[in-house]
Amino acid sequence: MTDLLVRGGTVVTAAGSSRADVAVDGGTISAVEPDLGGLTATAREVVDATGLLVLPGAIDVHTHTRVASDAEPDRFFQDSVAAAFGGTTTFLSFNNPGTGASAAGRSLLGGMREWRAATASDSAVDVALSLVITSAQDDPIGEVPDAILSGVPTFKAFMVYDFGVDDATLSRALEVAGRHRGMLEVHCEDRSALEERTARHLAAGETAPRFHASSRPPFVEADATARAIGLARAARAPLYVVHLSCAEALAHVRAARAEGLPVHAETCPHYLTLTDERYDLAPEDAARYVISPPLRGPGQPEALWDGLAAGDLALVATDHVPDRVAVEKRSWRESFDRISNGGPGIETLLGLVYSEGVSRGRIGLERMVELVATTPARLFGLGSKGAIERGRDADLVLFDPAARRTLRAVDLHHTSDYTPYEGRVVEGAVRSTIVRGAFVVRDGAFVGRRGHGRFIERSLDAAG
Repeated sequence: MTDLLVRGGTVVTAAGSSRADVAVDGGTISAVEPDLGGLTATAREVVDATGLLVLPGAIDVHTHTRVASDAEPDRFFQDSVAAAFGGTTTFLSFNNPGTGASAAGRSLLGGMREWRAATASDSAVDVALSLVITSAQDDPIGEVPDAILSGVPTFKAFMVYDFGVDDATLSRALEVAGRHRGMLEVHCEDRSALEERTARHLAAGETAPRFHASSRPPFVEADATARAIGLARAARAPLYVVHLSCAEALAHVRAARAEGLPVHAETCPHYLTLTDERYDLAPEDAARYVISPPLRGPGQPEALWDGLAAGDLALVATDHVPDRVAVEKRSWRESFDRISNGGPGIETLLGLVYSEGVSRGRIGLERMVELVATTPARLFGLGSKGAIERGRDADLVLFDPAARRTLRAVDLHHTSDYTPYEGRVVEGAVRSTIVRGAFVVRDGAFVGRRGHGRFIERSLDAAG
């Protein structure tokens, strides 16, 4: 007997789109055929998807979700609910430096164990972990092979901040991760240039949030991107560039890929849809857009869309940080360098890429699926996910392309108190989200449960 039969929708894969039915048994896809009507009589449940797109669940590989605490016991769970409302069925988080799971220790593996313990049975959708390598850890590079064997093959290092690493550590991390079939993600900004420009602003009394952007112009990101690529080339290792924001940095990635190097880069919805005019708002409002790298000037979003269409950019992820203006960003009154960096986005990934990409003709439906599902699954070792085909997890999104809605913070479900996209009208909307054959969101209502989500142990067969 078939557990679930989704009938009459347009099934979208990276390879093409067609009207098809999808059968689900035991949490996995058992058949995808033009007409599975013969299963209707014996299926436990039949869902009519006529007029809807049937998409593989989005995979957000870059989030900074916060673990639960005694004061906020539902924080991680609630952001997982927000993910489900946005059509994301799997997300990767970091053991954030200085917050929650990473605060206890100087050990990479200790941070992994602590994060897993703090998030066990706490998610509505599936989750995985990337570990942050910091300058405060005793021997993080030495622990990389054991982390990979433990199902965590992706790591992140920062070239800036007080917990960032120097080039020698970055080089070793690239080499060791690559040799053991892992992959290093790098936050690319030039520390010296950034610190010099920040000091100059502060000395001049230029402390408002708008000076965050001018303290780190595109060349700060581009120069660091080029340096990271050079280190990866020397180490003969794969490199994943996080949150690429500008054409100047993209040019280095494009050149590296033309050279045949295994260099991959993501961009984020905020860089595709917003510009630095947001920093001209009143300081309290401008603080909402203090992210790193900052929003860029006119023309930069189109350069990034072109990069996505051409294949120079591998995927779109959110860099979701559930900061709150009233809490984490309250230091906006002091100086821009003290404002917590980041903004929420876990619920709006799929909707924004569809509305601004597909609806506006910048990318096709199939490319969208590739960018938010298939490529993230391939690069990050999620082989059971990312596509609608027999044998894969039944992570499905029923998406209404005819819907039209306005994004408002009061309607979203994340644990931030704002959205960067307040008032933006978007085309298309998630109607239902299914994780491993079970509805988590159904017809716009949450029907899932805490603990349905599983921790996914991963391996990278090839990072290239």
